[in-house]
This record gives sequence, C-alpha cells and structure tokens, in this order.
Amino acid sequence: NADCFVIEIMENGKDSTKKKKKAKNVNVAEAQRSGDFLIEPEDKPPPKLNTSDWPLLLKNHNQLNIRTNHYTPLPFGCSPLKRNIHEYVRTGFINLDKPANPSSHEVVAWLRRILKVEKTGHSGTLDPKVTGCLIVCVERATRLVKSQQSAGKEYVCIVRLHGVIENQLKLARAIETLTGALFQRPPLISAVKRQLRVRTIYQSKLLEYDMDKRLGVFWVSCEAGTYIRTLCVHLGLLLGVGGQMQELRRVRSGIMSENDDLVTMHDVLDAQYQLDHHKDETHLRRVISPLEKLLVSHKRIILKDSAVNAICYGAKILLPGVLRYEDGIEVNQEIVIITTKGEAICLAIALMTTAVISTCDHGIVAKIKRVIMERDTYPRKWGLGPKASLKKSMIKKGLLGKYGKPNEKTPKDYLEGNPDFRLYCSLTDVGTIVKTPEAAEDISTAGVKRKRNSSDSSSESAPQEKKKDKKEKKEKKKAKKSKGDESLDASVLDKTAETTDGELKSPEKKKKKKDKSEKDKKKKKTSE
Repeated sequence: NADCFVIEIMENGKDSTKKKKKAKNVNVAEAQRSGDFLIEPEDKPPPKLNTSDWPLLLKNHNQLNIRTNHYTPLPFGCSPLKRNIHEYVRTGFINLDKPANPSSHEVVAWLRRILKVEKTGHSGTLDPKVTGCLIVCVERATRLVKSQQSAGKEYVCIVRLHGVIENQLKLARAIETLTGALFQRPPLISAVKRQLRVRTIYQSKLLEYDMDKRLGVFWVSCEAGTYIRTLCVHLGLLLGVGGQMQELRRVRSGIMSENDDLVTMHDVLDAQYQLDHHKDETHLRRVISPLEKLLVSHKRIILKDSAVNAICYGAKILLPGVLRYEDGIEVNQEIVIITTKGEAICLAIALMTTAVISTCDHGIVAKIKRVIMERDTYPRKWGLGPKASLKKSMIKKGLLGKYGKPNEKTPKDYLEGNPDFRLYCSLTDVGTIVKTPEAAEDISTAGVKRKRNSSDSSSESAPQEKKKDKKEKKEKKKAKKSKGDESLDASVLDKTAETTDGELKSPEKKKKKKDKSEKDKKKKKTSE
C-alpha cells in the first residue's frame, strides 16, 4: 500500500509539472500582448516576466551596457504589440506565401486592396511561376523595403538534366563548385537589362536526385539578385549534358523564413473579413507582424523619450541622449535606434564603437540612414534648455542675429563659448538680457539661481513691448516719408532752376550769334 501511495504522489507530481509548463507557455504569449513593457528609469522591483521572454527589440535588454538610468518617462507611444488595430496594420508586414502564376506586383496590389491601405511594398521580386516567401510591407513599414531587398535569400530548386550522368556524387560536386563569386547574365526573358554582373553564392548542397527522371533537388543560399535559372544552365554546362530549371521556391528572405508565420492570400482575406463584419482583431494580428520583427538581428541603442521626436525631425544622434547600448557595435555598421518601450525610431550608421561610447561623454554616436517612426508621436522637447532659452532671449534683445548668429552687439564671453547664463538673464524680465554689476554681485555672494517670473508678469510685459514696437515702427515710417518729401522738393527745385537758367541763357546765345553774323557780313563787304 505504501508503495502504491508513493507512485500516486509521483504521478500527481508529474501531472502538476506538465500543467505548469503548459500554463507557462500560454502566459508568455498572453503577457507579451497584454503587458506594458517599459525600461524603468530607476531601480524598481524586477518585472514579472523574465527579460528573455520580453517581445521583439526589448528581449534581454538587461544584458545591454547601461550609460545612465536617469530619464523622464513620457506617457506617449506604446509597445509594438499593443498598438490599436489601425496603427498596427499601418506599421506591420506580412510574410506571404506567394502563389504561382501571378506576378509579385499583382499580389502586392491585391493585398493593398484587401487591407484598404494606400501604400505597400515587397522584399524582392519573384518570377510568376516561383512560390515562397515574399515579405509585403504595409504603409510605414515600406521604409524598410530597401534593406530587405538587399538581404540574402535562400531557395530550393528542382533542376532537369538533358542527359544521363554517372552517379549522384558528380552532380553534388558540380553544385558545390558553383559557389563564391560567379559571373551571371540575366535570362532572355527578364525584367532587367541583360548585362554581365557578379553575384555571390554563399552555400549550396544537393538534397536528392532521381536517376530515371534526371531530376535533382538542391538548396542554395545566395546574394540578392542572383538568377537561379542561369545557375541551372551553368550546372548543365559544367556536367556536359545541359540543364534547365524545372521549379523554384524561396525558403528564406532576409531574416524571415517559411517557418516564421507564413500566411497565404486566403488567410489575409479571411482576417480582414473577420475585422469588418465581426469586429474581431485576433486573426488580423496573427497574420500581420509589427515591423520591429524585421530588425531583431540589428545591434540596438536605446534613447531617452525626450530625444525621440528630435530624431524623427532629423537631428543628430548624440551621446547625452543614449540610455543603453549593445556590445559589439562597429563603425559604419547598420544599427537600430529604439525607445524605452521597444519601438523602432530609425535605422542608423554607427560612428562610434561600443568601447568609444563607454569612454566618451559627448559626440555623435550615429548618423541617420532612414527614419521609421512618424513625427510628433512623442512631444517636442528641444529648445527648452538653458542655452536655447538664452539664445532666444538674446535674439529678442538684438545681441544675436535673426537666426542666432553673432553680430556687433554680441558679448565677448558668449563668442568665446563659455557664457555664464545667470549673468545675462535679468531677475525681473523674461526675455531681456542685461549684464549688470548687481546681478554679478548676487551670483558671486549668494549663488542665486536663474529665476523666472510668473506667467502673469510675463503676460503684462508682453503687450507693453508690442505697443512700443508699433510706436517705433510708425515713427520710422513717418521719418522716411518726410525725408522722401524733402528729397522730392529739392529735386523739383533743381529742375526748375535748370530750366530757368536755360531760358535766361538762350537769348544771350542768340545775341552772340547775331553779332557774329554781322561781323562776317562786314568782312565780306570790305573784301569786295
């Protein structure tokens, strides 16, 4: 009896562990969709879900190098999996199993019509008869199309040989020799110019060969733009029997393979029908994946929330805005810049290595290659620092030019690059800059910080300044008009004087001419 009791306990224990494992698997998927994932600014209790189970670009974020933990989280943006369905579709992609016969452009146009969106793009053209992975990007995700088109591809091909070969090993050796950089000319019927070019084949291997039907199945990993049809012709020439491509399927495109949520056209159509008629989002969320899934293999840099919108407007990615960064970043490497919630901001080219980032405290970390996030998803937070506000006030006062460039009135210490902001900002008026000895004494003795008046005082001073400006403008206009009238009067007087002189001079000239004519007549008479 005792033995039976022990066996029952063991069985119960096994059952309970199985149930726990099943429950755990379900909870991870649910937690990724329902949970709010955010890198907290301070040391808080550890999250319920292990960081290795965090979704997409936040996976294992605790293994990243920490530059600083201090930042102000903003209540904007959200985890990619928690976007509302409209935004989720606009920032997603579909790993489509392209059917045979329609062209890639036709398939993409059909999807655009089904999903009711304005813009779609694909990761690389497949010939009409070819099937397999075709990554279709929707709306905002089309910004990643270029990087996906240049990514490597994998194919499974069926080749038909025109003659009999000795054995399977000969075909296997021939396929292995056709690796590395190869010269290729596109086939006779192709969409591109038939120009000789070099394409790299990384790896290839024979999977199966049928001696009776002379059909061989092989797998190829190659560079984007490689023609497998041309490769089959070269294979036939190498064997001395001739050959041609019978059938082709793309197994992998970039990071996505046929094992990663591959869907058909019917799946997309059914999912959209469920949303339109039954308000059920689950099917569409299963069919479409967020664009961040395409960037999982990139090295990551996490930015502060306050720096996000500036980068969306094209600002430089500077070191003070960096929170965390990954190991192994090299110069000129393509990296992804993300928010604390795991949203992709942009693709960038690294200008600093991981070692340099850890030792420096200023400088440009990377230059933007392609902005992904839409502008104003996060609020504008630039132009609020002490130097920016000082610049604005100096422009108003006339100590700087219209666009913040130095002029004749600019103080020397500002030009030298080390201005004391407290000396230039008066303690009474916001926006006025007076370098007074009183302010300097206050700062030296008490270390008074920069103060700002309440909104009431600023609102009272603003209309007074406007009135003064208007009066000055009116006076200037009047002065210009009066000067203009004086100049006109002077010019009129000069002209009248000239005309009068001309009238006076003209009779004198006539008299002189008469005198000359009389003298000439007298001379003639005397000569006669």
